[in-house]
Amino acid sequence: MFYRFDFTSPLRGIIRKAAKTLRLRAFDTSTSEGRSKERYRRVALTAIASGIAKCISILTGLITIPLTLDYLGVERYGLWMTISSVVLILGFADLGMGNGLLNAISEANGKDDREAAVNYVSSGFFMLLGVALLITLAFILAYPYVPWPRVFNIKSKLAIQEAGPAITALVAIFAVNLPLGVVQRVQLGYQEGYQTNLYQCLGSIFGLIAVLLVIYLRGGLPWLVLSMAGGPALAVLINWVSLFRFRHPWLLPRWRSVTFTSAKRIFRIGLMFLVLHLAMAFSFASDNLVAAQVLGPEAVTQYSVPMRMFSMLPMIINMIAGSLWPAYGEAIARGELAWVRKTLIMSMIITFLTVALPSLFLVLFGVQIIHFWVGPEITPSFLLLSGMGIWTMLFALGSTLGMFLNGANIIRFQIFCASLFGISALLSKIFLIYIIGLPGIIWGTVICYICFAVVPYIFYLPKIMATMNLRRAVAGPL
Repeated sequence: MFYRFDFTSPLRGIIRKAAKTLRLRAFDTSTSEGRSKERYRRVALTAIASGIAKCISILTGLITIPLTLDYLGVERYGLWMTISSVVLILGFADLGMGNGLLNAISEANGKDDREAAVNYVSSGFFMLLGVALLITLAFILAYPYVPWPRVFNIKSKLAIQEAGPAITALVAIFAVNLPLGVVQRVQLGYQEGYQTNLYQCLGSIFGLIAVLLVIYLRGGLPWLVLSMAGGPALAVLINWVSLFRFRHPWLLPRWRSVTFTSAKRIFRIGLMFLVLHLAMAFSFASDNLVAAQVLGPEAVTQYSVPMRMFSMLPMIINMIAGSLWPAYGEAIARGELAWVRKTLIMSMIITFLTVALPSLFLVLFGVQIIHFWVGPEITPSFLLLSGMGIWTMLFALGSTLGMFLNGANIIRFQIFCASLFGISALLSKIFLIYIIGLPGIIWGTVICYICFAVVPYIFYLPKIMATMNLRRAVAGPL
């Protein structure tokens, strides 16, 4: 008689355990068992709220895109999309200090150190306020000298008139939102990300209502930009008042609570996160560039459409794994390493079970799905789809492990691996695309990720755990 292993039984056990911890009332955190349940409760609530926020964001996009396209016309709508892409560039403007603040808050929470938390929040707020003022000043000084029609390559008189005011509205909202965004980092650091996500839902609804109102009143493009960006900003402001005025008034940023030590730590950790994100962005951004330069722009379409299909799976995983980041930081600060190890293993199992079967399905039936989705013009090869399937599983597992490393403040090691991966992947993509064609891009990525991320992580992870155990033994009980 052969023993049949049920691969779904671990997942069923995890789901049953999650169902017991999923409730609105908090657990008693005076014991380690209670703190463990409370972390899982907050992780589950954050993941659910994140999924709701993502669905509402997609739904509002489906509503606004056809309406604004019809209202603005092709050229002005293209101008709006180009201006909106500036937000992606400005996303690096905080120099990673938002993530630095998140890590600092989660550590202070784990040590029950209110004074440190107040210093971190105040220091982070005024640092980001300074960055926002510098961005605003630089924009004001540069505005008269920037040829906006040439920058956005627009021709019509109306679009030329609206370009400058529209980008001004976007930069203004971004500058206001940069320091106000501290409230979201504080909530994430205290494992209250579900509140942040619920306010993001409110912001999406505000933005949708404002866009519909502007269209009804026949407002111009600057008003559309202001409404779309201002809706989420208004929700952040309401969240700010709720957190710092009613729920945690002791955390309200004050100038007297700013300390050089806190500001230095936030900036140092944030700068490492910035370098890490830039290294990873370089690794992923090179795919379409290599395809366009070697095979032509048509190859970019043949590559990017299947990749978009596979990219949905890691996005789902990040909703869950992202909420574990501050939980790891708080648990490590308390020295509850058994919970950290158990949760890391459990999260890797969930990630594999969640991603493996859908990836296999997309590899086997991806061609049919793409033909139904966009038409027969896009026909990826099995070699391309299999590479993307393997990459999806590797990337999802790597992202899950990365949340642990982020919470443990192990950033330099990630930067080292990401830098080696980015450089080697670019060279491998160029080499393999000449050998096996378009699939060479994804297979170059897979091979280099295994060599410079998976293998180093496998060897380094036991060392990390041993070091944590040693520090815990030296520190003694809290």
